[in-house]
Order: sequence, then structure tokens, then C-alpha cells
Amino acid sequence: MSIFDKSAFKFSHQHRLFRTSAISNGQIVQFKLSDIGEGITEVTVKEWYVKEGDSVSQFDSICEVQSDKASVTITSRYDGIIRKLHYNLDEIAYVGKPLVDIETDALKDVASEEDVVETPAVSHEEHTHQEIKGHKTLATPAVRRLAMENNIKLSEVVGTGKDNRILKEDILNYLAKQTGAILPPSPKPEIIPPLPKSETAPAAPKDKGTKIPIPISKPIVFAGKDKTEAVTGFHKAMVKTMTAALKIPHFGYCDEIDLTQLVQLREELKPLAQVRGVKLSFMPFFIKAASLGLLHYPILNASVDENCQNITYKASHNIGVAMDTEQGLIVPNVKNVQVCSVFEIASELNRLLTLGSAGQLGTNDLTGGTFTLSNIGTIGGTYAKPVILPPEVAIGALGKIQVLPRFNGNGEVFKAQIMNVSWSADHRIIDGATMARFSNLWKSYLENPAFMLLDLK
Repeated sequence: MSIFDKSAFKFSHQHRLFRTSAISNGQIVQFKLSDIGEGITEVTVKEWYVKEGDSVSQFDSICEVQSDKASVTITSRYDGIIRKLHYNLDEIAYVGKPLVDIETDALKDVASEEDVVETPAVSHEEHTHQEIKGHKTLATPAVRRLAMENNIKLSEVVGTGKDNRILKEDILNYLAKQTGAILPPSPKPEIIPPLPKSETAPAAPKDKGTKIPIPISKPIVFAGKDKTEAVTGFHKAMVKTMTAALKIPHFGYCDEIDLTQLVQLREELKPLAQVRGVKLSFMPFFIKAASLGLLHYPILNASVDENCQNITYKASHNIGVAMDTEQGLIVPNVKNVQVCSVFEIASELNRLLTLGSAGQLGTNDLTGGTFTLSNIGTIGGTYAKPVILPPEVAIGALGKIQVLPRFNGNGEVFKAQIMNVSWSADHRIIDGATMARFSNLWKSYLENPAFMLLDLK
């Protein structure tokens, strides 16, 4: 049995701990939801992957739960048989209470009150952490399962993925070296972008004229009586966050941006991005321009304590992007934008959008943000009044891009691609002049994309 270093989990948002204890005749393991940090005391059971009587193996998914932070998939630590599910779907599971009972023959190897790792819900491409003899190994549950089936220790495999992540190909290549088998070349990994608009709405004509709103196809059912539901999941998190935001005096600032040059640049770069398997939207440019602006005005990438006595200037630019999902409003963030290229930001956005649509974002994706952009223009509207997400101190709302007439320096009318932006800042520590200067710098990068080259590192 591997010995897990508990201190390694203390600083990781990607792990959750479940405590087990032996009961009855020593053949039943009872999973109890331990303190999973960040003030979470309860989760909602969203889906069971097993039923009573099912046989499970190590790393098999047992269920998916959702806190007010993220969705989490719980995997089995043992080979055994499911004897009892303690909750039905959509019921609340509480910290310290049993979640599931497993009958197993492996109890003789299990110490009392052992911690069992729970991994966040992930897509096929997302990695999870595994601690092996004190060494952190990155691998998906599928890769770990493949290694286990072939009696391969992950600590002996050299990972070729990002951050030395072990890929399926690494396991197969390692196996080939051991057996002398010749493996076919691996196909190029496919990055799955969000569903194209063509699947959800009729193809729009190239003319960006007035669009007719598409009616909601879902039939309206008249129930005949009111319905009361508990506030749970992301809605519960939004209640908590917005209540805290009411304590912040908001300062608003609005402007319009001429994106004519950026629209042309994006059209030129889109084919190159598609070759790399990435969908290139305007948002990566907005995010990178904001990061360059934050280098000049770090007060906007800061946080202030509850009593407003200390300001912490954040070294990393973890820029959040507000997303409207079926689960509600979520704000995952792109980590360390200050050292990312526009293409790397676009690739990460594709990943976050895909996981967000599937409700599979991990806690690490949803925490640690330092600055936020909300692209409300994808739905409609020009100006907005964005609400700051504590402990952040600034947020921007982006309106839709419109083709409007404007005058050039010679007084001639020309067709311009105009987008409105609305900023909100914490007026306790940010004055109006600072917000305006930051907005002007951000605007200059977007109106003249070549200017960004001067500050890129």
C-alpha cells in the first residue's frame, strides 16, 4: 500500500480526502466525508456510477458530487463490492457522514482511519495528481488504470506531457520496451472546442446586420402551483459571493473600443489556430491586453483584507472569465497569464469552456482568481454594471461588437467595429484616475494590436 504524504494535500485544490474506518467483521469499509477545506461542509450527490451489489476495482468512479466550488468525482480505493449507498441523487452529503460502504478482502492491508484520495471531475484530457512514495506523478485515472492492469509502476515511467504528465502513449511505449513489441504511431491529440454555433442555431449570414432572437424551443409547462427549491451548488456560492460584494463601494467607468484592426488580425490568425486544434476568439486578446495593463497598474491585481488595513499585490495574473452554464454562473480563471502567449490562453480557454459546459471544472480552475472579465456581449447588450468578486478589486464587462459609423482624423465617415466596456473597481483603494488610465492602456493595445509586441516578454 502506498503511503500518502498528508502535507502534500494541504496545499492542493485538486484533492479531497475521504476517511475510512473498519466496521463489522473487518470486511466492510465505510467512506466518510472528511473536512475538504475552503469552508465546505456539505456536497450534493449529482450522479451515482455504481449501485448496490456492483463490483468495483481501484480507481473506478463511484459517484460525482458538487459543492458550491466545483464538481468532484469520487473514485474507489479498493477492489470489492458495493454494499450500501447512503444517499439518493440530489441529496446533501455532510462532512463526517458515511457516503458508501464497500465489502473488500483487502482490509488486512488497510490501517485504521486511513485517508483515501478523491479526485476532481475531469475530462479525458485533464490530469490529476497521484502521490507515489513522496513523488508527485501527473496522470489521468484511465492512464493509472492502464498502468495497474499491466503491473507498471508510474514512478518508473517518464512522462512526456505538460509538467511531466504521464500519457497513455508513455505507458504503451514503456510496455513496448519491456516486451519488444512495435506500436503504431500515436494519433495527434484532438482538442475538442465548445459546440459550434451551427449545432445550436441556424447558420448566420456573413452580413452582421440585426439578428432575430431565436425563440426558446423548450415547451413551457404550466404546473398550476408554486414550487420551492433549496439554494444549492453554484447558486449557493453566488449568494455568498454577492452578499460579500455588497460591502464594497463600486466605482464605475465606461468607454468604447474600436476593434477594427483586431478583427482583421483575428481573421488572419484563425486558420493558423485551427491547424493547431484551437478555436481563436477575441477573448484571448482581451485577457492578454489586460495582463499587460496590470503590469503597469498592479493595484488592480491586488486584494484587500476584510478590515481594509492591508493590500496584497498578487504576483500571478489569474484572470477569471465569467461563464453562463446550465449549473449557473461560474468564473474559472486562466492561470499565470503574464507568462502565457495569446495562443496558450486560447488553448486554456477552450479547455475551461469544454469542462464548464459539462459541469466538470475542478476546484483549482475555479479558485485563485485575481482579476475578472465578463463577456456579456456574447448574449447581448452594450453596457453593464459588473459586480466585483471578493477578494478581487476590479472587474470588466465587455459588450457586443457592433458595426457603427465613426469619423476618422480627416472628418471622413468610416465603418468601425465598436465594442463597449464597463469597469467596476473597489473605490476604497482604487481611484477613478487609476481605473481610467488602465482602461486607456488596455484600449490602446486592442485598437493597435501591434503595440502589444512592445511589451510582450
